[in-house]
Amino acid sequence: MEELNRSTADAMYQKPNSDTEIPTNVTIYINNLNEKVKIPELKKSLEAVFSQFGKIMEVLAFKTLKHKGQAWVVFDDVSSATSAIKQMQGFPFYDKPMRIQFAKTKSDIIAKKDGTFVAREKRKRQEEKGGKKKKEHHDPNQGATGLNPAFAGAYGARPPLSQIPYPGGAKTMLPEAPAPPNNILFIQNLPHDTTPMMLQMLFHQYPGFKEVRMIEAKPGIAFVEYADEMQSTVAMQGLQSFKISQNQILITYAKK
Repeated sequence: MEELNRSTADAMYQKPNSDTEIPTNVTIYINNLNEKVKIPELKKSLEAVFSQFGKIMEVLAFKTLKHKGQAWVVFDDVSSATSAIKQMQGFPFYDKPMRIQFAKTKSDIIAKKDGTFVAREKRKRQEEKGGKKKKEHHDPNQGATGLNPAFAGAYGARPPLSQIPYPGGAKTMLPEAPAPPNNILFIQNLPHDTTPMMLQMLFHQYPGFKEVRMIEAKPGIAFVEYADEMQSTVAMQGLQSFKISQNQILITYAKK
């Protein structure tokens, strides 16, 4: 599967900021990504950030030299991909502004879905040398749901638990009375697979950010500290109701 996806990325590879006009399609190409972020973490973070625009079929990112700092996100429809480009262009992702455009070619997963999939020449040569037929090479993927197996049970699969607030309901999560403005924010309704790094990526874009604190025994919530209450307020207003894997986060001031 990894080799198949890398072949897809090779075919979709495009020079950043190409002047060639690319038609709209369901796959977006992202570059200028932080190369220090590990691939599994990068995929999860991209899934979390872009899932607010619609159903994601697949996320492609590789650690090979040719593909460093790049990724592809495959949506289920063109409108989702278009919205993602418009709203996330220049978004600070792990301290680097993302550069986004439509991918120059259709991804394999979409080609298979609409019946236009054709094996590429490189793959044909490999199949001929190995004496394998195309069907034998691809059959394991035909029954797939279109989601990268790396996301099973996590962001791509969107299990029920990631779509509901932390167990206990609003009474246990929301303070009885609003806390007065202060420099620490209380974040609720986070997907249980959210990591401190992902939250740092989101909140670090606002001035005064200091740290993220999560409690392992209480998934779904977090605390984000800023230098002062004015800076925390700006961050709250900017990220209130932001969606992470379809979960609309709730931000309030933390009780002290």
